[in-house]
Amino acid sequence: MKVYKVGDIVDIKGNGAVQKGMPYKAYHGKTGRVFNVTAHALGVIVNKRVRHRIIPKRINIRIEHVNHSKCRQDFLQRVKSNEKLRKEAKEKGTKVELKRQPAQPRPAHIVSGRNPAIQLAPIPYEFIA
Repeated sequence: MKVYKVGDIVDIKGNGAVQKGMPYKAYHGKTGRVFNVTAHALGVIVNKRVRHRIIPKRINIRIEHVNHSKCRQDFLQRVKSNEKLRKEAKEKGTKVELKRQPAQPRPAHIVSGRNPAIQLAPIPYEFIA
């Protein structure tokens, strides 16, 4: 049995085997935050796009139709590793870069020109009658 608490981030995924407390089709596949917990259901705040604006909707769904979201796992893991690196750097008295860097350009290298370049040409069209 999964434990859901207020503030948890959950993914809504309608389970056809349980018809009670099913989410409306617009909420299937959406991610929301739990604001209420009852015996068999959860209250979830989900953002819904209505024409030109996004409205936070409060919906009640049975627990069979929700799963814990994995969207924050990477972030929390990065926070933990950053704290560890910061602590080690403080002990050594050094400075450490904690920001993620985008993929850098490849380093300079020499391309060998010994083999001639391959010439590509279209295959001529053959009419078969």
